[in-house]
Amino acid sequence: MVHAAPVSGRTAAPRARHPRSPDIFSARTHRIARWAAPFAISLVYGYWAAAIRRSGGPITVGNLVFGFVTAVVFTLVTAGVLTLAPRLPRELHAFLWFLFTGAAFGFLYAQSGESVLLAIGLSLAFGVAVGLICFYWVYTHEDARGHRIG
Repeated sequence: MVHAAPVSGRTAAPRARHPRSPDIFSARTHRIARWAAPFAISLVYGYWAAAIRRSGGPITVGNLVFGFVTAVVFTLVTAGVLTLAPRLPRELHAFLWFLFTGAAFGFLYAQSGESVLLAIGLSLAFGVAVGLICFYWVYTHEDARGHRIG
């Protein structure tokens, strides 16, 4: 019986099905960033909502409370979306992001005092754009059976 001898004493490493870029951060850093990034974004969102509502006037206690409450609610909703969305099929995943981004944009735009119909129209347009982008991204990161890759 004939056997193949190794060429240089090395065995070929199995090739990864989907090569990934190198990860320069530790698992601990990723765990911290998973919650710190939404919290930081929520602080910016709360400040932005308070600044729009203030309309260049003086900063008041009510304005500060409004900004902090907005930031806390946005943090909780963002954490819920980030936890729930990956567990959903791609259509519902994209729809959840459509709802979230449309509502977040509409809330900010409504603070400006513009027409409610304009706020609804713009938030729907923004939400649809984000939903389509999210659907495309999830669709291109699944195999033929709908299982997520990576």
